[in-house]
Amino acid sequence: MKENIEDPTFLSSAKKRCKEKHENEYALHSIMKKGARIFFVGIGGVSMSGLSELSGGFGYTVGGSDMHDFHRSRMLREKGIQVFIGHDRNNIDLFLPDLLVYTAAIMSGNPEIDYALEKGIPVVSRGDFLGFLTERFDRVINISGTHGKTTTTSMLSQILIESGRDPTVHLGAEYEPFGGAVRSGSGNSLLVSEACEYRRSFLNFRSTTAAITNIDFDHADCFRDIDEIIDVFAEFSDRMEDSGFLIIPVGDENVKKCVKKIRSRRLLSGRSMPVLITTGLIDTPSENISEFADYSARNIEYRNGYPSFDVWGPNGLYTHVDLQVPGRHNIENALTAIACAAQNGGSPDGARTALRAFRGAEGRFSVKGVFHGAKVVTDYAHHPAEIRATLQAASQIPHKKMWVVFQPLTFNRVKIFGEAFINVFLPCAHVIFADIFSDREVDTGEFSSSQIADQINRLGGNAEYYADKEEILHRLNSLVGMNDLVLIIGPEDIRSITERLSFD
Repeated sequence: MKENIEDPTFLSSAKKRCKEKHENEYALHSIMKKGARIFFVGIGGVSMSGLSELSGGFGYTVGGSDMHDFHRSRMLREKGIQVFIGHDRNNIDLFLPDLLVYTAAIMSGNPEIDYALEKGIPVVSRGDFLGFLTERFDRVINISGTHGKTTTTSMLSQILIESGRDPTVHLGAEYEPFGGAVRSGSGNSLLVSEACEYRRSFLNFRSTTAAITNIDFDHADCFRDIDEIIDVFAEFSDRMEDSGFLIIPVGDENVKKCVKKIRSRRLLSGRSMPVLITTGLIDTPSENISEFADYSARNIEYRNGYPSFDVWGPNGLYTHVDLQVPGRHNIENALTAIACAAQNGGSPDGARTALRAFRGAEGRFSVKGVFHGAKVVTDYAHHPAEIRATLQAASQIPHKKMWVVFQPLTFNRVKIFGEAFINVFLPCAHVIFADIFSDREVDTGEFSSSQIADQINRLGGNAEYYADKEEILHRLNSLVGMNDLVLIIGPEDIRSITERLSFD
């Protein structure tokens, strides 16, 4: 079968993206002088608020707008960044930006974007702008993949810090040791960042080291199928420098297909492959994964639900890791972080110390407190594969009963994965559904959380649905008991209900 990289349609779209990229880079480099004024549309979002902070550190004058007055917006104001609540063309006249940066969550017809275009103010996406920032650093480590980006990036950053490095870091979630989603390092020697495939934004990023944690089908609003997603990961990886390092898991079949496409692309262009560094788990002593995995987890044990294991590297035993975050998927995340760090000044002692102290980024199996004697945990899992991993990890934590609250993220994801959501929650003893959340779609009324709950019950499961979050809180108050586990899964909209729980 002919590969997509040779397909005229694929080549045409790739050339179009390349042309747009160069046009955006030219606009950015021509105006981005110290003191330039940057307006972020959607500044309250976790990534956008972080980028605005980093931009201020680079000497730019920063402001922006958001529909909601999140705590991040208030935090930015405390740092002297002007934040407008609500999107209005008058905000542009008041701030007078040299550049406007918008997040992918902003829907078409935004008055600030439209007005900026009318006035001839350059307008670029968040991905374009982050790509511009990657060009400013000597070394750039980008963590990509459908699942696990935030956790892996956080782990990696902490390993580098414990190893004596001083990276600048950009995360897709708040991380308590940083006091937010970013960390400003000294100088421009090293940047660590998440690299998200949504709307192909990571194609703008420069990498000296890149990781692909895994490849799965998601974001059906911008990718038609898994083959297109594999293609775009290959295109992202192909953009990395020839002397760079590409870290991949040995057990992911879609990643294997991606690597094959990277080889084909580089063969056609006459370029050499980046250095491939592989990771994998050894569950039994008889496995010979060490023959083809450069960094492997061995002698895996679970202590009170948390993984403990040895890490073997190319030269033998590298270090021992005692994680304080649960789940097999976090062993995989830790291996990827260790492998990336080892190519960029990370040390075995730094890895051991950092991972023993690591408690996760916000919304990634975050322990929020104790309610009626039950541990309350929040998790951003929004894809069926992520939810399955989260439920499996939670099952290993000692508890009496587990109460699950879930809010689906985007109507399109429910449309594509509705049956998978039913299957993943069907074994749960008790699950409560909230309304679907989406800030970038219109509700057509075609799909709903209540339909998922009804189908689970028809198949013999135990599910409830509540349209009002106050009802969910009231229900938890009546259900939860001593030594139980409350697991709240989904976007920030549902995770924020923990702020209204009376913790013990």
